[in-house]
Amino acid sequence: MIEFLLALSQGMANEEIPSEFSSLLNDLIRLKVVKLKRGLYEFDSRYRAGTIDISFAGTGFVKTITNKQMKDLLVEAKDTNGAMRGDLVIVKRLHTKQGRPKAKVVHIVQRKHASSIVYTKVQHKRVVGVNIKTALIHDLSASQKSLKQLPDGSVLKINNDSGVIEEVLGVLSDPKVDEKISMALYEKTEFFSQEAELEASAHGTYVDKSLYPDRVDLTHLPFCTIDPVDAKDFDDAVFFDEKENALYVAIADVSEYLFDMGNIDKEAKKRGFSIYFPHKSIPMLPRSLSENICSLKPNEDRLAFTFKITLDKNSFKPIKEELLEAVIHSKRRYTYDEIDKFLEGNFEDKTDVDDEILKFLLPLDAVTKKVREIRLKNSFEFRSSETRMRVDENQNILSTNIEHETRSHSLIEDCMLLANKAAAKRLDYGIFRTHGDPSYDKIEKLLDDLAYIGISVQFNPDMPILIKHIQEKADQLGIREDVDKLIIRSQKKAVYEPENKGHFGLGFSSYTHFTSPIRRYSDLTLHRLLKADLRGDKKRKEYLLQNIDSLCEQISALERESDKVAWDYMDRKFARWANERVGEDVKALVVETTKSPIVKLDDEIVGARIFLLDEDAELFDTVLIKIVESDIATCRIYAKIVKALDHV
Repeated sequence: MIEFLLALSQGMANEEIPSEFSSLLNDLIRLKVVKLKRGLYEFDSRYRAGTIDISFAGTGFVKTITNKQMKDLLVEAKDTNGAMRGDLVIVKRLHTKQGRPKAKVVHIVQRKHASSIVYTKVQHKRVVGVNIKTALIHDLSASQKSLKQLPDGSVLKINNDSGVIEEVLGVLSDPKVDEKISMALYEKTEFFSQEAELEASAHGTYVDKSLYPDRVDLTHLPFCTIDPVDAKDFDDAVFFDEKENALYVAIADVSEYLFDMGNIDKEAKKRGFSIYFPHKSIPMLPRSLSENICSLKPNEDRLAFTFKITLDKNSFKPIKEELLEAVIHSKRRYTYDEIDKFLEGNFEDKTDVDDEILKFLLPLDAVTKKVREIRLKNSFEFRSSETRMRVDENQNILSTNIEHETRSHSLIEDCMLLANKAAAKRLDYGIFRTHGDPSYDKIEKLLDDLAYIGISVQFNPDMPILIKHIQEKADQLGIREDVDKLIIRSQKKAVYEPENKGHFGLGFSSYTHFTSPIRRYSDLTLHRLLKADLRGDKKRKEYLLQNIDSLCEQISALERESDKVAWDYMDRKFARWANERVGEDVKALVVETTKSPIVKLDDEIVGARIFLLDEDAELFDTVLIKIVESDIATCRIYAKIVKALDHV
């Protein structure tokens, strides 16, 4: 669509107009947006095409597609003509003597989203819909009589073009509606089609290794899985052969069960990633695959795409990397907490310890420590933490805690990094995980922010050295984890690309994702490419690479969406929690001061982002705040500072 509009801006002959755009062209001619000049259809000089962003106040800002350097056009709320955030629109320039250039929307070319999520509210004796994301008012096409039969605050999915109610999701006052809202906002679905479920169940529930004579039989090796306590799908298992100094990383062989463009594959490609809520997961694959036949469950034979990585005993660098289509038999399923106890020697119940597994885990821990030490000479170690939330049966917050990386996490992470690097080496072109160097502007802003909190570091064009100097000073002040978050924020986002461009954050010249095909479509795609390469199937590889550019772009976008769904759900829980505590004082940490100051809750409940009504707030100050308001629909919590508790 954008390509067509760009071509129109340059002028197109009638015979160049694709048939699928003839109806749109007729609409634009009727609206006098496009005129026929010297045998070419082109835009009238008063009109522009672009994408619109809508502020919370309802004002629109249009970024034109023809002139990226042009300042955004301001669209007053009365002139948006029903356009919503992200829509592709045609606007007409308005004459303004001075100030910012203005325009009004004359045509919505393409909706960013087919539907919106609203809740009902009585306004001037009429029931209207209030957009949950933007708080803008929508007129609903149903009769007022029928709308008044609905409970106040009914949550509806409506068609953006017609205003027709497509689905009633629940009532805003019910905490159980949050999951449906978060999913619907990003157009995600939980359940698979009957065709996909039937295709998945056709693979059965067990693996008979005698049916796979061409696979390498590794069932005699005592593999184990190490995952969070609530994990239900097990992508990866490890084993370390101390005698050979060889690490085996076995990954669920999902590609064996998905047919190209089959029912499961189409839905998995559309989902892109599994989504994880505190109380449940929304898998990328039907559960009969993700939690059964593909999952590396203990005491079950399973198909696994396996790297055997032999390390030099002195340099700890890989000297041989073999990729095997194998069958494995995981001996035990462990949690991170259990392995931490084993590695620290703190296990009390000896029955929990499998001597055969413990025998290789302890030397593997020593090896991965060395591998990590060498890796960090050319990369960074960012101290990160994740907010874990528990909810009750009604989906109200029970508790939250900050989960930090532990010794067992590090062990598994470095095993997976070795496998991911080994996989990337086998690709010339395909699907890489890339991470570009940060821009000069963002680094300059980072240094300015750090100067405000007492970290003065002279600019160094060598980014690894500069970042390590910043981290050293942050360690001295005891704010390393918070500063690491600022550094991460200053960097570009990692994405999927068909060409290898290296990974700045990890310090790797080549990197990809191989280890999670149950929950990431990127890894499944990579497995297919590697298998075609292993088998010398050039036609298959060419077929897989046909649309790899657009697939990488799609997967990168889906990754961001899946994260947003999970974050949105947690924000809704925090908003409900805060709504019950309006007027109460709680402790928080200032984490943002650039635009409107933001604090992160650091009390009995942790992790909620809260907007401060105060103008003055010092970065990384711990403050006592009073909760002033909590909007359950938009998930925005507002507070005022009562007093500063300390100052960095």
